[in-house]
Amino acid sequence: MSTKIHHLVDGNGLPLVVLIGPGQAGDSPMFEALMDHLRVARRGPGRPRSRPDRMRADKAYSSRAIRQHLRRRGIVAVIPEPDDQKGHRKRRGTRGGRPVSYDTDDYKNRNVIERGFNQAKQ
Repeated sequence: MSTKIHHLVDGNGLPLVVLIGPGQAGDSPMFEALMDHLRVARRGPGRPRSRPDRMRADKAYSSRAIRQHLRRRGIVAVIPEPDDQKGHRKRRGTRGGRPVSYDTDDYKNRNVIERGFNQAKQ
């Protein structure tokens, strides 16, 4: 048996939520559990924040259920659409819906922290 560590991090790459799941399971089924555990303390009084302004994620998190979850909570999804999903949508023609829109420049910033860390190690 193996395990997989799932992280939800802030814009600086600092972990906000860490969950351990089964290693053979996919990443996207853990998404709602990660979001349910999200709590960020405010500087002053008040309840902790549980809703980020935007969610940057890779193509593994580009499912209809995740996008609906984010839309319901008013969170901007910065998630590209995988090529297979694009093909399925195009094959359906007018019934396939609109293409996914996201800020490509914002998506490029998804791994800026990692790149800076890797360059500093060299």
